[in-house]
Amino acid sequence: MKKALITGITGQDGSYLAEFLLAKGYHVHGIVRRASTFNTERISHIYVDPHETRARFFLHYGDLSDSEQITNIIYNVKPDEIYNLAAQSHVRVSFDIPEYTGNVTGLGTTRILEAIRRSGKKIKFYQASSSEMFGSARPPQSENTPFAPRSPYAIAKLSSYWMTVNYREGYKMFACNGILFNHESPRRGETFVTRKITRAIADIIAGKQDKLYLGNLAAKRDWGFAPDYVEAMWKMLQQKGPGDFVIGTGQTHSIKDFLKEAFSYAGLKWQKYVKIDKRYFRPTEVDVLKADCRKAKNVLRWQPKITFKDLVKIMVDADLRAAGCKVIGEGDKAIKEKFPNRWWKKD
Repeated sequence: MKKALITGITGQDGSYLAEFLLAKGYHVHGIVRRASTFNTERISHIYVDPHETRARFFLHYGDLSDSEQITNIIYNVKPDEIYNLAAQSHVRVSFDIPEYTGNVTGLGTTRILEAIRRSGKKIKFYQASSSEMFGSARPPQSENTPFAPRSPYAIAKLSSYWMTVNYREGYKMFACNGILFNHESPRRGETFVTRKITRAIADIIAGKQDKLYLGNLAAKRDWGFAPDYVEAMWKMLQQKGPGDFVIGTGQTHSIKDFLKEAFSYAGLKWQKYVKIDKRYFRPTEVDVLKADCRKAKNVLRWQPKITFKDLVKIMVDADLRAAGCKVIGEGDKAIKEKFPNRWWKKD
């Protein structure tokens, strides 16, 4: 039975990946940061007391800024696969805390790669790279597109990308970069723009909110559904050899498009509730991201199941349900149709 170690397991991608791997029969180990409050809401429904013989899900305290602890965890767990999903991942916040972003999002990857190298074990490694690395590069962006990062977050991710390539080439490690374009879900953090929009809609309908403040509505992104994307992560580590893959839908929509689609689905006029606050603008913006994912389709045999419109409906439905409002249901229907053997337990 394979063992996987996931950093960032309490995040959107980490929680979905944990469920995906458990469904595949893996033993799953995750690294979580110690906090005085519970930060495991996304994975609490799959937690099993490790004292039970049927337990296949285990958590370890650690931090990507602590190389000794990372090395100890890898030594003790002896994983077959490591998925590095942990990061300070909010692009706008990275402008406010660039040093911390570089330490965790950038150097954290080096600490894991060096621990793998020193272990002497044949451990497969997945690095969560980001479409933000393309920055101002002209769309569509593929594995061969030159990078032009436009934020401390993107620069830190680019450092991790090249370090992964360097360890792969220098030490013959099975190390892959998944260059994932924006992927969303009901588990997306509440400060990210898509979730900020869908949660605001639910709160407006519930009478808890009357205004939504946003930044640049013109920025265009390639948005997909997170459960689709974690399957691509796994597929990369099942290949005969390592490589780097762009993962996306190949379609682009503006934040304004997402906003209009979400409010329209809920039967609201967005102009009545939305205000622009320049504090949410980035000092340097990325205008358009659009994936050219032909390599992933040809090599991994992967392609997304959920469309942009279905993604919006899924997220609105989930936030309406969480707010105790009447659920429209078209998003739930899309999941049932596209994922008849749904492997994640709840949202």
